[in-house]
Amino acid sequence: MAKPIYILNGPNLNLLGTREPEIYGADTLRDIESACEETASRAGYDIVFKQSNIEGELVDMIQEARESACALIINPAAYTHTSVALHDALKTLDIPSVEIHLSQPAKRESFRRRSYVAEAVTGTISGFGANSYQLGLQAAIKLL
Repeated sequence: MAKPIYILNGPNLNLLGTREPEIYGADTLRDIESACEETASRAGYDIVFKQSNIEGELVDMIQEARESACALIINPAAYTHTSVALHDALKTLDIPSVEIHLSQPAKRESFRRRSYVAEAVTGTISGFGANSYQLGLQAAIKLL
């Protein structure tokens, strides 16, 4: 059986659907997970979908993906702009990796314009709401 695609989610994404829907949309994280499962299944892949508010747990998940995943999609949320630890963990991957964001960080506060993650992944997709996950998943599958 093929290795799954890991989809990792950072802090506060467990609040999707209720937290600033004007920025992040009305879909819940569970809605996004269901859509990703459907897309991956149609392409012949399984997914592992996880969320944590804790930076070290996300590092552990990335390290797990090194051995267990065929590709990785990550929405690091606020850790995008602060986490050298995520950057360093992502640089250890030998699999396709895609950074995604629901909003377009370049159109928001100036501190959101720097991504430590972007420097360590294959590519970045942002600004398409929940569809960013679908686009990221499609990109990862194309890279496989």
